Amino acid sequence: MLRTSRIALVLALTGALSLASAACVGGKQGISAEDRERLKAQILDAVPADAKKVDINFENKVHVVGYKAVPELAPAGTKVTVTTYWRCDDPIEEGWQLFTHVQHEGYDKPENLDTSGPLRELKNNHQVLGPDRWERGKVYADEQSFTMPTDLRGPDTVFYVGIWKGDARLRIVNGPTDGDNRAIIAKIKTGVAPKKEEPKHGVNDIPQLFPIKLAAGDKIVVDGRGDEAAWGAAASTGPFVDVGSGRNAASYPVTGSAKVAWDSDNLYVLIEVKDADVLGFFTDKASQPKDWTVTGQPMTWNHDTAEIMIDPDGDGDNRDYYELQINPANRVFKSQFDGYNAPKTEPQGPFGHEDWDPKMKSAVVVHGTIDKPGDKDQGYTVEAAIPWAAFEKGAKNRPPKPGDSWRMNFYAMENNGGTGWSPILGQGNFHKASRFGRITWSTKESLEAADADGGAKDGGAGDAGRPGDAGPAAIVRDGGPVSLRRPAPAPVPTP
Repeated sequence: MLRTSRIALVLALTGALSLASAACVGGKQGISAEDRERLKAQILDAVPADAKKVDINFENKVHVVGYKAVPELAPAGTKVTVTTYWRCDDPIEEGWQLFTHVQHEGYDKPENLDTSGPLRELKNNHQVLGPDRWERGKVYADEQSFTMPTDLRGPDTVFYVGIWKGDARLRIVNGPTDGDNRAIIAKIKTGVAPKKEEPKHGVNDIPQLFPIKLAAGDKIVVDGRGDEAAWGAAASTGPFVDVGSGRNAASYPVTGSAKVAWDSDNLYVLIEVKDADVLGFFTDKASQPKDWTVTGQPMTWNHDTAEIMIDPDGDGDNRDYYELQINPANRVFKSQFDGYNAPKTEPQGPFGHEDWDPKMKSAVVVHGTIDKPGDKDQGYTVEAAIPWAAFEKGAKNRPPKPGDSWRMNFYAMENNGGTGWSPILGQGNFHKASRFGRITWSTKESLEAADADGGAKDGGAGDAGRPGDAGPAAIVRDGGPVSLRRPAPAPVPTP
C-alpha cells in the first residue's frame, strides 16, 4: 500500500512538472492557455504559400522568413497591413521584444508600431507573445496595420522590424538591413512622384555665417519684431532644411530661418518660424506635471519651439555646450551640457545643468493666434539677446575677437522634430555639435581683410552667409508678455 502511494505521488509530481514545462519556453514564463487559444491563428508550422519569401537572420536564433504587404501601392489615407513571419530556431532570453519603425520619406522621425498587433498586446508591460516566448520550430505571424499620412512627401514608405532589449538590439547576421540592426521588410509605394534629386550633403559640408559686429550707433531692442535696421543687414541662414538629408523643407509643416548679430555685450538671434497652428501649451507645472522638468522648466521640445545650440570653443566636440529653447508663449528652456547629451536623467530631467542662467532677454511675436487650432496662423518671431558673460565654459574670448569661430545650430521644432540650419544627416540628434554650422565673428574690417587675401577659404557656402542676405532671424527672453498681431504689420522679410 505504501509503495502504491509513493508511485502515485511520483506520477502526480511528474504530471505537474510536465504542465509547468508546457507553459514555459527555455525556462521562461510562457503564454497562458487562454492567450494561446486566442492567438492560435498567429502560431504556424510553416510560412504561408502566398507570402513573399525572405531570409533575415538574427544571431542564428530567429529568422524573418516571409512577409505580406497589402496593398503594395498605398496613396495618402490608405490603411496598410503588413504581416511579418518570424521563425524561432533557438529560444531567446527573457526580456527581448519586437519593434517596428515605419519611415515615411521626407519625415525626420519614424512612426513607432512597437505595441501594434496581436502578438504585441501588452500584459504587465510585456508583449503577450513576444520573441522571448516563442517555441523552437514555430512560425509567428506578426500582423500590424497603419494609415498613410495625408501629406505624403516621397515615393516610398519603408517598413523596418527588429528585436530589442534595454539599449541593445539583436544583431542581424545577414539579410537586408539599414546598418543599425533594423531589418528592411517592405518598401511600400505611395504614388508620389520622386522629387528632382538635389545635391547630397557630405560629412564635411558645414554651412557658415559671418555676422558683422554692430556699429557703435546701432541698437537692437528685444521686442520680437525684428524691425531694426541692424536686422536688415544681419547675416542670415536662409531657409531651414530637412535635418536628416539637407533637402529643401519649404513644404514641411514647420520651418524657419535665422539671423545673427553681435556687439560687445550680447549675441543677438532672430528666428522666424512658419507654422500654421501656433501652440503655446505650457501653463503651470501643477496642472501639467509631466510636461515640466524636475527643476521646473517647460519641456518645450515636445511642442512648438525655436531652438538654439551653442558650442563656444568651435571644435564641435560637444564638450561644454549650451541649449536654449524659446516657445511661442516666450517660455524658455535653458541648460549647459558637459558632453554629448550629458548629464541627462530620463524622463523629466534634469537635462544637463538646468541651473545655468544666461541672463538672456527674449521676446516673441505671434503672427496669428496662439492655442487656437481652428484657424490658420502664419507663425511666430523669436528674438533674443544673450550676454557673452553667459558662456563661462568653452568660450576662449568673451566677447569673441574678430575671426573667432564658434559652432551653432538653429531649429524650428514641433513634437520633438523639425527643420534646421545645418542638417544632422543621421549622425546623431539635434545636440550633435560636429554638425552645427560655423559662425565666424566678424567686423567690416576683418571681412575686408579676408577679401583682400582672396575671400573665404571655404568657398561659396561661406559667402552665402555674409551680411545683407535676405532672411528672418532668431531669439530673446525677459519673461515679458507675448504680443499678438493679426495680420503682422511689416513682417521681417523671408528669403
